[in-house]
Order: sequence, then C-alpha cells, then structure tokens
Amino acid sequence: MSVHRDAQSFANDCGACPIRHRAVCARCETDELVKLEQIKYYRSYQAGQTVIWSGDRMDFVASVVTGIATLTQTMEDGRRQMVGLLLPSDFVGRPGRSTAAYDVTATTDLVMCCFRKKPFEDLMTGTPHIAQRLLEMTLDELDAAREWMLLLGRKTAREKIASLLAIIARRDASLKEPRAKANAITFDLPLTREEMADYLGLTLETVSRQMSALKRDGVIVLDGKRHVTIPSIDMLMEQTGDDNDGGFLV
Repeated sequence: MSVHRDAQSFANDCGACPIRHRAVCARCETDELVKLEQIKYYRSYQAGQTVIWSGDRMDFVASVVTGIATLTQTMEDGRRQMVGLLLPSDFVGRPGRSTAAYDVTATTDLVMCCFRKKPFEDLMTGTPHIAQRLLEMTLDELDAAREWMLLLGRKTAREKIASLLAIIARRDASLKEPRAKANAITFDLPLTREEMADYLGLTLETVSRQMSALKRDGVIVLDGKRHVTIPSIDMLMEQTGDDNDGGFLV
C-alpha cells in the first residue's frame, strides 16, 4: 500500500483537511490534535484495491478523507453482498476489535487518514472529545443502518434509487462550502449501475429504468452514466418515501 502525493498533500495540515468538521477529530483542541499527529499517517488506494479483508488483523483505525469505499460480506458458498458505503469523514475500524468484520474495497481512488490502533485506543481514555465524537458517529451509523433496513424491506425501486442518491448528494453538500438551498448539487456517482443493483437488491435493468425515469421527470440531470446534478434536493427527497420529519442522517 503506497502513500503517494494525494495523501502527502494532507500531511501536517489538519486545518486544510476537507473532512475536519465531520471527522472523529472534529471537536479536538489544539493539544489533542498534537497528540493525534504523533500517531497519524496517510494511506492511498487505487479504485478496486482492497483496503482490508474480513477476518484480517487490523492494526489501524481511519477516517476516509477523499473517495468512497464499500463494505462487503462473503457467505460460505461464495456469494457476496455489499452491506455499506464508506463516504468521506466516515470512520473505519473499531477500537477494541482486533480483526476486520467486512471486506473494505476502494470504489474510487481513496485517501485515508489512519491512526495506529493501540495508541488511538489509549488516547481515547484521556481525550473525551475523541471518545464523545466517536460515540456520536457510532450512534449515527446505527440510525442509518435502521433506515437502510426500511429501505431494503419496504421501499419501491424508485424510492430506493432516490434514497441512495440523496445520501450521496447530502454528504457531498455537507463537505463543501455553504451554499444557498436553491443551488444545484453536482457529484460523480461512485457506484456503477451493477453495484447500485447489488447494494439495493434490484436488477440492473430496474436500476437503469429508474435512473432514466428520474432523469425524464427532471429530478436528476445526467451527464454520461456517472456525473449527476440534483437541481433541487427537496424535489429529490420527495421521491424517497420518507416523511417530512424523517430522512437519512448524513
């Protein structure tokens, strides 16, 4: 696993980190950041590269800085199921757990801010800001998992596609400069149509048909298969099937 210029560009410059306000270190004071610096390093992965295999010993924990990864579980007969996405600012690994629970694979080129696991665990005991933020992120992840159960079990194909697009769009918007709500959100879809189908429990044909329908209805604008523009996030959210007071955590 090589560390190339993409990773090096973040080194020793936490102030310029694009996920600083959302990451596990979001509430750290200056002295706490100094302690994290002493156990921090960066790793870069190319699209398609495995970050870690399920069951492997994991000697680090990390935050996704740029790019997206997938969490995948393999069954005894070889069947594989994508069970989660890791978006920028998401945390990888679990303090107190020695091995990885899932395969983690870079979907796009990926940069991760890593911390040596044992020193990070020791630091948590004396750094309440880190422990508190990690607890909040874990609870948010639990809520998101419960929402995903609803999505897979009850939502229509159109609502599933709209919900996935909304998750990615809202996370993308949260990592950028503040903007007026009326402004469009533009991003590159990190998953192929086949991967979307696998993740959502749909067929490839259904995914393609629903993407075309959302485009036809003006909910999304497509430039090629990956470049997506959301003219109105409110219009997209109306297609997710969520009530006005609910929706996904981002």
